[in-house]
Amino acid sequence: MSIQQETRLFRLSLNITVTIWVAVMFLLFPACSDHGKKAGNVATIRDSLPVMRTVGVESYISDSGVIRYKIVAEEWDIFDKKEPPYWAFEKGIYLEQFDEELNPEATIESDTAYYYDKKKLWELLGNVRIENRKQEKFSTQQLFWDEQKKKVYSDKKIRIEQADKVIIGHGFESNQELTDYVIHNTEGIFYIEESTPIPNDSIRKDSIQ
Repeated sequence: MSIQQETRLFRLSLNITVTIWVAVMFLLFPACSDHGKKAGNVATIRDSLPVMRTVGVESYISDSGVIRYKIVAEEWDIFDKKEPPYWAFEKGIYLEQFDEELNPEATIESDTAYYYDKKKLWELLGNVRIENRKQEKFSTQQLFWDEQKKKVYSDKKIRIEQADKVIIGHGFESNQELTDYVIHNTEGIFYIEESTPIPNDSIRKDSIQ
């Protein structure tokens, strides 16, 4: 075989090899790309799902070895992949807060609640109702409870029912025992006669919007 024939044969073999290699790459690349998309979708779905779901919750939570809270909830979801991670109580929550001697300090209820465990911050939403040890009753639509700062606050409308009067305000700040608090913008104070209950019309007028 002449040198020219050998050269033509080599070039033909090279062209066939390159053609096959390109075809294989075209076949494999979409598969790899699709696999990457599927893996990404799985990761996204995992991030959106709770790592734990508990139904019919009645649990006690301790702090530094001391029981501080009782939680009652229909559902409790923990999202550890969210940023920030949080606990979700989408179907409502009931909380009891205790002092170091396990005496009740306050009860708290709301339609929805979120707890940001790294920040130790509660966010209570929808028909938030609180009663402190003095049997004062607080009603609002949103309330934050910062455990680190031992502070409770809201920038929403709030109704406080005391033994002799009802106070309506906008914006509120308190210690976490709800015994020392400030209403930033008082909108009305309604005194209660011992022999005369608060009229139903007044309750509707002063209800939280």
